[in-house]
Amino acid sequence: MSRIKEFNLPDLGEGLTEGEILTWLVKVGDTIELNQPIVEVETAKAAVEIPAKWAGQVQAIFHPEGSTVEVGTPIIAIDTDPGAGPAEQSTTGASTSDLPTPSAASLAAVEVAPTEGAVEPGLIGGPAPGGRTAVLVGYGPRTTAAKRRPRKGAAPAASAPAAAPVQHSPAPVVPAPVRSPSPAVNGNGRSSGPVLAKPPVRKLAKDLGVDLSALTGSGPSGSITREDVQRAAAPAAAEPLTVTSPVSSAASFGADREQRIPVKGVRRLTAENMSRSAFTAPHVTEFLTVDVTRAMKALDRLRGRREWRDVRVSPLLLVAKAVLLAVRRHPMVNSSWAGDEIVVKEYVNLGIAAATERGLIVPNIKDAGRLTLRELADAMTDLVQTAKAGRTSPADMSGGTLTITNVGVFGVDTGTPILPPGESAILAFGAVREQPWVHKGKVKPRLVTTLGLSFDHRIIDGELGSKFLRDVGDFLADPEATLLAWS
Repeated sequence: MSRIKEFNLPDLGEGLTEGEILTWLVKVGDTIELNQPIVEVETAKAAVEIPAKWAGQVQAIFHPEGSTVEVGTPIIAIDTDPGAGPAEQSTTGASTSDLPTPSAASLAAVEVAPTEGAVEPGLIGGPAPGGRTAVLVGYGPRTTAAKRRPRKGAAPAASAPAAAPVQHSPAPVVPAPVRSPSPAVNGNGRSSGPVLAKPPVRKLAKDLGVDLSALTGSGPSGSITREDVQRAAAPAAAEPLTVTSPVSSAASFGADREQRIPVKGVRRLTAENMSRSAFTAPHVTEFLTVDVTRAMKALDRLRGRREWRDVRVSPLLLVAKAVLLAVRRHPMVNSSWAGDEIVVKEYVNLGIAAATERGLIVPNIKDAGRLTLRELADAMTDLVQTAKAGRTSPADMSGGTLTITNVGVFGVDTGTPILPPGESAILAFGAVREQPWVHKGKVKPRLVTTLGLSFDHRIIDGELGSKFLRDVGDFLADPEATLLAWS
């Protein structure tokens, strides 16, 4: 068994099919241990560290930082027994920039054996040492003929000579074109060679009705790219209209002062989820303004207790507790629409919207309804710190049943939040401000906040939504008295 093992980007769960390599935590030549973090990968949901599957020495890194890699693609090669001397199938630590690019002719000479479940391999940098033929990174040509059970009546096949050993290469960065036969001469009289194009490009060409054999590739080694296909499929540009005007065109004005930000990762996922939710669930939003002066005084007393001095205590903690208690009185709020049925959850995975450098994420506290107030405070503190550090896992952002978004931290009074997909209610908690308020028949300065509850009107009607919001408000108006009344 080969000592050189290629580690593929693992399945990151939750249906994620790719990830962007943020940071390599090791380099070629490093000795690593089993389960040692080797790379930080950003998915559409979170940034996660991936541990090593084997101990050994890093022989090659196949993708640079910033590249997007599909699940199942080799990302690193590890020599699992570096002390045994040079390996026959080894990779050097040379940089890909030092390696020549293989020609189309050398690619055409390589036969790649199809491997079940294998992802598209990368391209090595050039001729292998010792005069061996360059091959595609991956399993490479078979070193022995495949053994098959002979069919009845069939003559045994002659043994094929062994192929040259596989030579792996470091850090491939050029995608491997896939070759296929093309006509001897095309309609334009062009000579035919192998058509170099990746499978996605071939599919695009088929969908657009473009003949690949008639194109000249602009990619590495003359391979055909998506842009080549799209240019060929685009209709001829119409003659531009000549407009006599002393003013510059609006389309070109200020173009040199524009910034274009790729939509990917968390931002893309958020956009997709919010668009789907906004146009799927019929949203209704109700508002309630509450005098929370007593709640703020209760927080001050809580902070003064000896056992709470090392605990982060914020108004959001009381809002979370109010929501959890109100759910017990109105379980239908904690449910989801499943087409022919409504699924009412007996557990509350409480989502807390968090603004991070990577965008808005909504991790949730699993089974938050079973936690004591102290346990809830600790869980919320850990959730916020993990989110700000960019270490929230995909599992922590999945399975939410009810969400709170604290827009008050930005000085906003309230909002009309969009439901996270699969949830039936989300509460916006606004800023706590000192305002004039009628208290015991007199206008006095009081601490006041505004709550905004958005809910799915397929599940929650106006009466249920109003009662739930009223209960949350009652708790925040006087937590201690409300607890006694509800107990």
